Amino acid sequence: MNEGLSFPRRRESNHTIVMDSRLRGNDEMANVMSPQKTPLVDKLRQRIDEDGPLTVADWMQACLADPDHGYYMTRDPFGRRGDFTTAPEISQMFGELLGLWAAVVWQQMGSPGAFRLVEIGPGRGTLMADALRATASVPGFAGALNVHMVETSPVLQASQQKTLAGAASPVSWHRDFSEVPDGPVILLANEFLDALPARQVIRHQGAWHERRIDLKEDAFVFVIGEAVDEQAIPASLREAESGSIFEVSDAVRDVTAAISARLSQSGGAALLIDYGHATSGLGDTLQALKGHGFADPLAYPGEQDLTVHVDFDAAGRSASAAGARVWGPLAQGDLLERLGIAARAVALLAGADKSQAQDIATARRRLVDTDAMGRLFKAMALTHPDAPAPPGFETVSWA
Repeated sequence: MNEGLSFPRRRESNHTIVMDSRLRGNDEMANVMSPQKTPLVDKLRQRIDEDGPLTVADWMQACLADPDHGYYMTRDPFGRRGDFTTAPEISQMFGELLGLWAAVVWQQMGSPGAFRLVEIGPGRGTLMADALRATASVPGFAGALNVHMVETSPVLQASQQKTLAGAASPVSWHRDFSEVPDGPVILLANEFLDALPARQVIRHQGAWHERRIDLKEDAFVFVIGEAVDEQAIPASLREAESGSIFEVSDAVRDVTAAISARLSQSGGAALLIDYGHATSGLGDTLQALKGHGFADPLAYPGEQDLTVHVDFDAAGRSASAAGARVWGPLAQGDLLERLGIAARAVALLAGADKSQAQDIATARRRLVDTDAMGRLFKAMALTHPDAPAPPGFETVSWA
């Protein structure tokens, strides 16, 4: 993503079959390069020796969240010194607009005297800090909210605590969304779903099989595993050609269902922003990012970011089944334009020097242009089933 800019983030997918020709017709799929020695390698070797080849979801979970050597457990991955950047780090406008989105939702809810403002996967705390600053002048809003940050990384939690040290509202941290106290919720999640583990299944000899990761001759490789139940695959895709890959994220399903159940019971809304596709499709979108460049997903285990594109169609079905009303998905650029990024940029430009003005214009383009983050990144809103359309989603109710 963001090709040609200083912080490339994700590659774009056309959501058709994406398979390297060298893999077709092979029962075993060798990876391009051997894994680089990292602290996690020996642990993965032992696990494969004891339990057999790992699913892609198992690999992602271990590489990202191993308590001792997982990528997010041991580092701050953001910014020039890290491996990637996200929208809140690109411009304050992003967090400010999401904060004002939350304030309008609160007003639509009848301005309850107490509610939980929740962020899942809150990075450095930049988005929340910008949101709180932008909404400080909304009458009654700051006094009604309690901030709840859902974060599993001790490194990032420490960064968030530093960023939000001067927050006027109470701030609490939790390892899981289920720990957030009862009450109405307004939830924000930016680039959280893409890092949740996903399985891959591959079409092979007329059936769908689990795609797994094994250890062969001192290298981690993809292999074709056992046949799987095709019910998880949309009926229109089940007869795909050999070598086709479909991705299934049980974790995304579970998270969206949990959020939706909470909203349907207690009221509120959620805004989920991530890169992905609006309709379920075929394709291998597993990717690794290291030092702002793409890397082999089986190399450097525990020391590079691993993600898959979010299937917003599947997420929407899960949310709807759990009781929420679903809105979108809507392209990120369209949402930010509807929320007033143009007016906010003009306001910032009024007090900017020439260099700052160029930065503001560049940041806006990165967030909204179709050849940057504006089209690939999408937004989906979830609300209580009786709630009105949240800001920006008035014409995009999910069907």
